[in-house]
Amino acid sequence: MTAFELWAPKPSRVRIRVGEHTADLERSGDWWRVDLPDAVPGTDYAYLLDDDPQPLPDPRAAWLPNGVHEPGRVYDHGAYRWTDGDWTGKQLPGSVLYELHVGTFTPQGTFDAAIERLDHLVELGVDLVELLPVNSFNGPYNWGYDGVAWYAVHEQYGGPDGLKRFVDACHRRGVGVALDVVYNHFGPSGNYLPRFGPYLKEGRNTWGDLVNLDGPNSDEVRRYILDNILGWFRDFHVDALRLDAVHALADTRAAHLLEEASREVDVLSTHVGRPLSLIAESDLNDPTLMVPVEAGGYGLTAAWDDDVHHALHALLTGERSGYYRDFGSLSTLTTVLTSAYLHAGTYSSFRERVHGRPVDRRNTPGYRFVVSLQNHDQIGNRAIGDRLSATLSPGLLTIGAALMLTSPFTPMLFMGEEWGASTPWQYFTSHPEPDLATAVENGRKSEFAAYGWGEADVPSPQDPATFERSKLDWTELEKPPHAGLLDAYRRLIALRRSVSDLSDPRLDRVAVEYDDHSRRLVVYRGERHAVAVNLAGEAQAIPLAAPVDAVLFGENVDVEDGPTVWLPPESVAVLRL
Repeated sequence: MTAFELWAPKPSRVRIRVGEHTADLERSGDWWRVDLPDAVPGTDYAYLLDDDPQPLPDPRAAWLPNGVHEPGRVYDHGAYRWTDGDWTGKQLPGSVLYELHVGTFTPQGTFDAAIERLDHLVELGVDLVELLPVNSFNGPYNWGYDGVAWYAVHEQYGGPDGLKRFVDACHRRGVGVALDVVYNHFGPSGNYLPRFGPYLKEGRNTWGDLVNLDGPNSDEVRRYILDNILGWFRDFHVDALRLDAVHALADTRAAHLLEEASREVDVLSTHVGRPLSLIAESDLNDPTLMVPVEAGGYGLTAAWDDDVHHALHALLTGERSGYYRDFGSLSTLTTVLTSAYLHAGTYSSFRERVHGRPVDRRNTPGYRFVVSLQNHDQIGNRAIGDRLSATLSPGLLTIGAALMLTSPFTPMLFMGEEWGASTPWQYFTSHPEPDLATAVENGRKSEFAAYGWGEADVPSPQDPATFERSKLDWTELEKPPHAGLLDAYRRLIALRRSVSDLSDPRLDRVAVEYDDHSRRLVVYRGERHAVAVNLAGEAQAIPLAAPVDAVLFGENVDVEDGPTVWLPPESVAVLRL
């Protein structure tokens, strides 16, 4: 016996098609229900609304084996046999994250293929793997942010059982799983929800129509999102969710959707007996996101901090266009390393207005800010999807890694960063609709034409070669210079874990000294440890607050008798004083 329940206030009649048979659902308010004894797991089904002959997939379908336009398949979450019964979870404080796109992480692009590479992540020292969105979207491959079936797992990756096998395998290795989820819009193809009810409202954000979070009949739309959030934690055993672009959630209610999510996830965490984290991606530079609900905030665990990325990227590359224009100096790097945000109630020349809110350095721990040297957005949204390894020397790449991995924040790597992957990560889509495909391609090219890029220089998102060239090349790991950078990442992550000062999240215990002219920098982590950086093209002496007791990380470091250390050009050393 399978019970089918559907929220559908719009139609006056709802039927369900199971195979060649149809049955009417009984209405109770805005909900419809029917029990079908023969609809066992594995049975395909779809809904028929009013007199429309088009069968529509269930908005809450957990399994869409033939894509977002086709019927769903009955799925029993209780049938999977988990082997992670002794898993106690993974808290965000002290963790190192690793961002991963299932489709390009391996040549096969599946959960099962990714499992075969998990031991690499364990040896690297990763605590949490963060998957880019895996819910169903139209077409075989995509970044994942065009999802329309929020409850279903993309079939080409391995479907719902494939995700469970991946999470299970991670937990067996002591690695947690974070999942990127999108609630600020639906993708452009396959969104049938408006036929069932008012899931959308007037207005648009950057990516699509606004989700109805605060208009008439929005209670059930919010419930749709909240149940989805809880389902990833409960049914798929994930440990954290990264909430995409929460600044695009148009919600004017007194209790914001994020606050409600935080409360309900805390309840579930108490029940399952393991930490469950909510991480926001936000463009607001507003620490209120992480303030506890009882103190008037939204109660989220953490938020992405783009200012740290921008400060590191602009410093290492010299880029100053677009949103990098306020970044790039050692002064701005000092600000973000000690205060998390550069724009904290201060003027942003890119936005041409005051932006952000100050962080309470004494009471807000740095682990609440997820930072990166590279991530999917900052690589893939470049014209040709080029990584830092395409332009920076191994020395500068190591400097960036050291500053991130010894910071008071929660560091996150992007797949392949640890060995300086030579493969790009480009913007790719596989929209089967010709008009949509053309619109996406033309939009991409016109976007970068404004920055001087010729049409021929910008890869076509719809060209399968764009997707293929974005896949990691796992044969690079043991080759120079990749092997040397990988060793550096492993050693730095191990140091972060073994030396408590290097993971200390207290922002008010971080101090920085720098000299713009000589391009040198020293970051003090507590009273006994320092990260010395020489960004110059020649060796130089770096003055310190105290003599060096031991070199914990660094190559060809010359320790002086006094409080000075000599560093080779474009190099970094982690020191115990």
